[in-house]
Amino acid sequence: MRRTLKSRRLGLWLALAAVLSVAIGLAGFARVERIFLIRSAQQSQGTLRLAVAGLRGALSRYEPLPGLIAEKPSIKLLLGKSADPDLIDAINLELKKIAASVGASDIYVIDRSGYTWAASNFDQPHSFVGLNYAYRPYFQQANEGALGRFFALGTASLKRGYYFAAPVTLLNDIIGVVTIKIAVDNLEADWQGADSEILVTDQYGIIFMSSRPEWHFKSLQPLDSLALAQINASRQYQQENLGLLDLQKDTLNEAGVERFVIGAEGKRENFVTTSLSIPEAGWTVHILTPTTAARAQAYTLVTMAVLVMLLTALIAAFMLQRRARLFERIEVQRSAQALLENRVAARTTDLNLANAQLLQEIEERKLAEQQLRKSQSDLVQAGKLAALGQMSAALSHEFNQPLAAVKTYADNAVTYLDRSRPEDARENVGRISQMADRMAAISKHLRNFARRPQEQIGPVSLLPVIHDAISILAGKIRDRNAQILFDPPAHDIWIMGGQIRLQQVLVNLISNALDASPDDHAEPLIIVAIEETDSRVRIAVRDQGPGVSEQVVGQIFDPFFTTKDPGHGLGLGLSISYNIIRDFGGQLLTTNHPEGGAVFTIDLVVAEHIMGAAAQ
Repeated sequence: MRRTLKSRRLGLWLALAAVLSVAIGLAGFARVERIFLIRSAQQSQGTLRLAVAGLRGALSRYEPLPGLIAEKPSIKLLLGKSADPDLIDAINLELKKIAASVGASDIYVIDRSGYTWAASNFDQPHSFVGLNYAYRPYFQQANEGALGRFFALGTASLKRGYYFAAPVTLLNDIIGVVTIKIAVDNLEADWQGADSEILVTDQYGIIFMSSRPEWHFKSLQPLDSLALAQINASRQYQQENLGLLDLQKDTLNEAGVERFVIGAEGKRENFVTTSLSIPEAGWTVHILTPTTAARAQAYTLVTMAVLVMLLTALIAAFMLQRRARLFERIEVQRSAQALLENRVAARTTDLNLANAQLLQEIEERKLAEQQLRKSQSDLVQAGKLAALGQMSAALSHEFNQPLAAVKTYADNAVTYLDRSRPEDARENVGRISQMADRMAAISKHLRNFARRPQEQIGPVSLLPVIHDAISILAGKIRDRNAQILFDPPAHDIWIMGGQIRLQQVLVNLISNALDASPDDHAEPLIIVAIEETDSRVRIAVRDQGPGVSEQVVGQIFDPFFTTKDPGHGLGLGLSISYNIIRDFGGQLLTTNHPEGGAVFTIDLVVAEHIMGAAAQ
């Protein structure tokens, strides 16, 4: 009964903690959300600055052009009351060419009354020629000697554009205006597909450029009668296109970060926005970043905070409950402690005995492994010496031939010296030196092959090992009138292994391939091929023998197993080679070639692959 009462109190306490945690989370969400929204707006300011820089760059590119065109003598001649049709045609063509070269929408020439005499779109359906633009602010500004600037919807083309206008002067008198119009569609194209929306408003708050075409000519604030009168007087926009954007906004901080809610109920979009102005153009550039990510971060943070508070309360309750139960267990533990200590002592004795037996087995296994490695090394050496014994006849021939040549060259040298022919004697002595180098090379290969290897596994250059193995067997190859077909790659290959032991394996495989070739074959052909991948290298040795039967495949790498006649092999060569390649981390495989003969393949790890993996 007492424990049930405590459990009920604990449950009530946890419920109260949960309600309090949720209430704190809901109360703090608005503040956390505001912080993340402001941070999101600050992060988008880099994109905003790029957009402003792009707009300023585009404007600065075209700003000096009207003044340059206004200096042309032909323009001054036209505005100086020379209405020559040929001159007008020439100016029209020249303006069209200039507009195409600089990427302008239109360029046109206006006299002081506002009448348009020439235009780059003279041959278009909505040509400016003959129209009067005295109502445009850019004309009025340039007609007073200043640089005219204005953004408006074209009255003839109905296309949005920014206008620059410069006065045309003659003898310090203004005689007309040159105007250039820049289409803004291309400027908006760079904003499409971005995560944020970009819009540009004029001095009235009207959106005239935006990554959302449906926002064009919408106002961020109601237009008063004075603003509407000025717009109508300059014909800046069509009255029927203007409207108020369905917008709700509130300010988030003193730096001008605002939250926009755009759209009607059910289709509302939430943005956080910040802006920069372009005073010289009278523009304000806004960047609208969706609040989805910021709200998700706020939800995540508040949820985590609530969970942490709940978890803290749960841990505290658990600790209180555990403490209460701990006192109840103390008495039980005291009575069981003596029994437990006895059992632990008995179990410790058993573990000590088992540990001693395990240590003894480990020592025995280490000793057995050392003996096995020694036996394997002795077998490798025995196999090598046996191979040398089998090659003794060929080696005798290899040494006897150059020795006989040395004897002949030496006798000839003596004769040449007796006959006072020192040049011929020097030539014979040189040939004797060459024969000595040849015997030294053969002796070096045999010494490296026969000695007991002490090398560790590491990177080994493959091609020299293959060439040395072929050189060791040169006598046997010559006696069999055989041919070794080996087409080495253009680059060297480095593998993981040991040079001497890998050389022994290759000598064994090539020697076996020679032995497997039929005696009635006029010129036995042994093919040595290399196949590379990113991490492995395969060296294949193929003979022209009968191949390996299915009964033999399973035991061909067993020690003392051989298919040769008695007295022609110990059956250790392939077994030793198999273990050597396995020590290198590779494989020695055997298959039968579809066209006949056996193929023994050495599969090794590329050294560069091992070193690259270690570096990572």
